[in-house]
Amino acid sequence: MTTQEPYVPPPSLFLALSEAHRAALEMVLLGVSRRALKKISPRGDGHAVMVLPGFMGGDGYNSTFRRFLGGLDYAVHGWGLGRNLGPREGVLEALQSRLHDLAERYEGPVSLVGHSLGGIFARELAREHPDKVRQVISLGSPFGEGRMTASIPARLFTALNPPDQLPIDQDVLSHAPPVPTTAIYSKYDGIVNWRTTNQQQGHATSQSIEVRSSHCGMTFNPAVWLLVAECLANDPEHWQPFERASWRSLVYPDVQLSPNASKH
Repeated sequence: MTTQEPYVPPPSLFLALSEAHRAALEMVLLGVSRRALKKISPRGDGHAVMVLPGFMGGDGYNSTFRRFLGGLDYAVHGWGLGRNLGPREGVLEALQSRLHDLAERYEGPVSLVGHSLGGIFARELAREHPDKVRQVISLGSPFGEGRMTASIPARLFTALNPPDQLPIDQDVLSHAPPVPTTAIYSKYDGIVNWRTTNQQQGHATSQSIEVRSSHCGMTFNPAVWLLVAECLANDPEHWQPFERASWRSLVYPDVQLSPNASKH
């Protein structure tokens, strides 16, 4: 039986109305910082990375982000399923098939990076196939309790995906999948309430990292790009939580770890 979720309000009217303007500013900041980002970001080891778009988005929306990660020596792929309209018939099966194909082609587990709804898909893929997933990084993904009232596009999502037809177990969405898991969230999110996007029920290799970003601009935000590069370079066999030492404390306001998370 599904338990009654707590009510979590959507973002404030100010955050919602300023969302597009703030996302545009993030794109401008990215334009002037891309060269520096490529120089200071850690290089990859060639493993496969799949980037999953948010609700109503497609691979085109995060193509610049994927090119950046590819330039760091990762084998980067989109999800290849067109516009993300939710877990409709055949979507999860197609994602599972794509995950298995990538893991086989690159002879190892795949890192999954998902924006918003894409992050929820990534977490569920890792829950079902932990042997095929190296780590999960979610960007503003509302997996926490109260997510349906906390999201502005919830009504559209529900219209396209009736709750009684969802193929995902709603009671476990808030629990971290059994792989290294990073939830990136922003208190300035104008689409979903940030309280539903950070990891409360975690494990020894889970963390939540706060950034200053709009929701729609997360795949264009320079600080998010650098953070994802840092997380992807983390060796899952010797996982270490993100540290806010020195200047990082100015860019990343907070890092939340599970009580039993690994530490230096």
